[in-house]
Amino acid sequence: MQTVHTSQMEQKKNRKNTVVLFIIGILIVIAFIISMNTGFIRLSPIEVVQTLFDAGTEKQHLILFEFRLPRIVISVLVGAGLAVSGCIMQGISRNALADPGILGINAGAGLAVMLFISFFPTTTAAPVFLLPVLALIGAGLTATLIYILAYKQGEGLSPTRLLLTGIAVAAGISAAMIVLTLRLSPENYQFVATWLAGSIWGSNWKFVLALLPWILVLLPFVFYKARVLNVLNLGEQMAIGLGIDIERERLALLAAAVGLASACVAVSGGIGFVGLIGPHLARRLVGSKHEFLLPASALTGALLLILADTIGRWILQPSEIPTGIVVAIIGAPYFLYLLARSKT
Repeated sequence: MQTVHTSQMEQKKNRKNTVVLFIIGILIVIAFIISMNTGFIRLSPIEVVQTLFDAGTEKQHLILFEFRLPRIVISVLVGAGLAVSGCIMQGISRNALADPGILGINAGAGLAVMLFISFFPTTTAAPVFLLPVLALIGAGLTATLIYILAYKQGEGLSPTRLLLTGIAVAAGISAAMIVLTLRLSPENYQFVATWLAGSIWGSNWKFVLALLPWILVLLPFVFYKARVLNVLNLGEQMAIGLGIDIERERLALLAAAVGLASACVAVSGGIGFVGLIGPHLARRLVGSKHEFLLPASALTGALLLILADTIGRWILQPSEIPTGIVVAIIGAPYFLYLLARSKT
């Protein structure tokens, strides 16, 4: 009788979580529509619909399809990728404060991208598609360094040591990036300064095509590993007892998290806190089971970033605030709140 009751409760909770995911998806669609209507040159909802069905003017077609839609699509993809990356890192480290930005992964990817764009143009197709690969190399080297420094023989990977090591490495990389900016030309310096602030700079369809394969490959892989993350959260001894190869699974999941974060950073700049806020909001909505937490994190991160980008484009027209600054205004106080509540 108890088993039947537990099964019914589980089914009810799963239905509730499915409804929550559906509602977040609807909110993303609404935010997408609002964002298409937001900008210095306003397009009414009717004009947007007409342009989508190829009945608008040439100017409206240019504004919507060449400027706004690529940027909105990139915002959705980047938000989902960074949030899932943060969710993975929180899961494998069992640290609620883990995030690719805070742990220095974004900084490592950013350093590689900045070195490349400082010496090579990014207007041709080939460099655009190389950026995620270069960002992956930078992020991978940074993640390896953090892992080596945070790992202690006999104790394993301490969540507190991982967080502090990541913050220290990120600070060192940020200092190196500041030194490098002193050698840049005025044009490149302006670009790098905007990139570091977290602007959706890759706002054309080439950058969408450069990012999309990474999202389409890595997100399904991570969703497939949801049960492994559930087991890892039970503790190392329990995971070993259930037959999980901890180090192999951690390495695979960490590689997926680094891949997602680096590909997103390559086209969005230094946007932080999405990987921290997205999973926390998702956890409050759907609980800690990764079968629902990972999709909810992706949707929450996408919604957060598309709203932040829309606010940044709207609030100070005709100028705009970089998306990363809008996210930081929300994320910094939330990070301090989580840090105050942390028991580690």
